[in-house]
Amino acid sequence: MAQKRRIKRIEALIRKEISELLINYINDERVHKGIVSVTSVEITGDLQHCKIFVSIFGESSDRNEVLGGLKAASGYLRGELGRRLQMRRAPEMKFQLDRGLEKGTSVLRLLNKLGDQRQKRGDISPGSDEL
Repeated sequence: MAQKRRIKRIEALIRKEISELLINYINDERVHKGIVSVTSVEITGDLQHCKIFVSIFGESSDRNEVLGGLKAASGYLRGELGRRLQMRRAPEMKFQLDRGLEKGTSVLRLLNKLGDQRQKRGDISPGSDEL
């Protein structure tokens, strides 16, 4: 149980530090083609590998370029992370696109469309909270 809490704490620290590094210290134009947000971090129990899930707001055509920029910056990020968190060996990082926000937005869009259709049919009264 203590090991899981320790892992969660390290994941939160990595998420915070990577977010700050991306905002203030990465000058690669590819990374700044969209708004990059670190949504979550998963690290292995031996602290050797971590997946960093990012959400990229911007043109869908730029997402691969942004991910390429993140991959190119991973060596620098790994070194800085090791220094900032005083880790003997910083984990290898793999960036993955988190599509959760996109899916949530599309679900909300569908629900709004359904509500509009029901309202047009007269199933619900205008201004009602009911869907």
